[in-house]
Amino acid sequence: MRILVVEDEHRIAQAIKKGLEQERYAVDLTFTGTDGYDMASSESYDLIILDLMLPGMDGITLCKQLRKNNIHIPVLMLTAKGQITDKVAGLDAGADDYMTKPFSFEELLARVRALTRREGPVRKTTLSLDDLTMDTKSFIVKRGGAHISLSQKEFALLEYLLINKGEIVSKEKIIEHVWDFDADILPNTVEVYIKNLRNKIDAPFVGKQPLIHTVRGFGYVIGDDE
Repeated sequence: MRILVVEDEHRIAQAIKKGLEQERYAVDLTFTGTDGYDMASSESYDLIILDLMLPGMDGITLCKQLRKNNIHIPVLMLTAKGQITDKVAGLDAGADDYMTKPFSFEELLARVRALTRREGPVRKTTLSLDDLTMDTKSFIVKRGGAHISLSQKEFALLEYLLINKGEIVSKEKIIEHVWDFDADILPNTVEVYIKNLRNKIDAPFVGKQPLIHTVRGFGYVIGDDE
């Protein structure tokens, strides 16, 4: 999943980014409201963590503009202001949740998980297909009871495929949701990671149906390729 953090305090922003990346999220950072709005309205995100007091455009205005333009990415508003009137203003602007600084990263992570689950039943802690299972909290992946070791990006790619199981996803969509904005992605990067995944979840299991399929000219699908 891909998250946008809009926070003008660089130390806090970098700490959030580092913590979320350790949890297998792709994270983009920006430090002004104007840049945050531009990125949120032009890129594909699963969640926005948004500070209230920002240079260029404050968080309330940014959130209102997104909702006005029918951009309904979940927003977690994060700010030093903790008065009830500030919280009400944030929620009325279209934010989905509100946290006051200082905060614990464990609580932030729990709220991130809760907000990304709201998008529908696919946002589950456990994802599965046939005898393949993935626990997105413990990062344990198994097929037929056998543990499968994945890198962070391999895990994120498999998670995105499983969230969209049975649906064809293009390379462009994969890049949008698995890699952050600053990642140096070569044209064949997705192909390389798909090959690595196949070597781990398909190739070792002789006699079982392969789970990942290529749909030439369109992308990839995990599950039924018909």
